[in-house]
Amino acid sequence: MPTPQTPGSEHDRLEEEIFQALRTGTEAELRGLAKLLAATPDERLFGRTEFEVRDRALRVGAKALTAALAARKKGATKVPV
Repeated sequence: MPTPQTPGSEHDRLEEEIFQALRTGTEAELRGLAKLLAATPDERLFGRTEFEVRDRALRVGAKALTAALAARKKGATKVPV
């Protein structure tokens, strides 16, 4: 939902830019996560594998924050209407 300071179209543009950056920027990380989970037997999903999954999820989250900040900086030069 758009914030009061952000018109809907600007919000939509920002959302799409962040999504596209995440889509391309996290594909390798997500592929590695899928490979790890596919190769791990049920009895070994927790413990070491669980921590590896969490580490990868944190890296994806960090990329999300970086993408959001970069997208906002691109739009920062626009004059509010």
